Amino acid sequence: MTTFINRRSLFASGAGLAALTLAACGGGEEEASLAEEGGVTTIRVAATPEPHAQILTFISDNLAADAGIELEIEEHTEYPIPNRLLSEGEVDANFFQHLPYLETEMDENGYELTPFEGVHIEPLGIYSDSLTSLDELEDGAVVGVPNDPTNRGRALALLAEQGLLTIAEGIEPTEATPDDIEENPQNLEFSEVDAAIMPRTLSDFAIAVINGNYVLDAGMSPADDSLVLEDGEDNPYSNMLVVRTEDAENEALVTLDELLHSDDVRQYLEETFEGAVLPAF
Repeated sequence: MTTFINRRSLFASGAGLAALTLAACGGGEEEASLAEEGGVTTIRVAATPEPHAQILTFISDNLAADAGIELEIEEHTEYPIPNRLLSEGEVDANFFQHLPYLETEMDENGYELTPFEGVHIEPLGIYSDSLTSLDELEDGAVVGVPNDPTNRGRALALLAEQGLLTIAEGIEPTEATPDDIEENPQNLEFSEVDAAIMPRTLSDFAIAVINGNYVLDAGMSPADDSLVLEDGEDNPYSNMLVVRTEDAENEALVTLDELLHSDDVRQYLEETFEGAVLPAF
């Protein structure tokens, strides 16, 4: 069931509610993808709250009006929702995911979606309520990892980098599951959990690998609270704006992507998140 956690309409130039009324295409019943009023185009974007909606809000408040666009931002915390809404035409774009996750979603659901270039990286981290170092991890400890396929593999790859396990040869990290672990010298037990609830259930695990946006949502600091953080350099998990393939050259959407890659946004990321969110451009 689709759950709207919070929905906020953020308008950069105050063109009013008329901009939200979508014009019919060619006299048919199908609605236009983007609404336009007085030369200003309203773009509906589905995003996870932090940092994605936060970044979009910065653009809406500071950059969108001069670029001739308005942003209507819908916040969601469940990963599968934004791609479904985009594919069904309920929104014009989404901003919450990296390429491996998008590719999995398209393969499994037949979505015809196109990503722009990466905007930022949220380093995946290893966290604990009880340990101050991975050296304190006991044999047989329970380790929490995200249950969505790409982040699960990404988490296992990070644990492998720390020498806690070895993934079988020939297995792509983004496709790895606990069954693909070849060596587990400490006999660790792996528990797959919805990434969104991991910070709230951290005490259930000796350690847990958590996505950066959910760490921020929980009021934690990846830089200060993690035992280990993923390296941002050459990271394939940069997050990007995604649109329907038929809209990939839409002028308003291209403009939004350009704003996401602007020097203003780079400065905002560096000053606001202090290393918890890294520019990918």
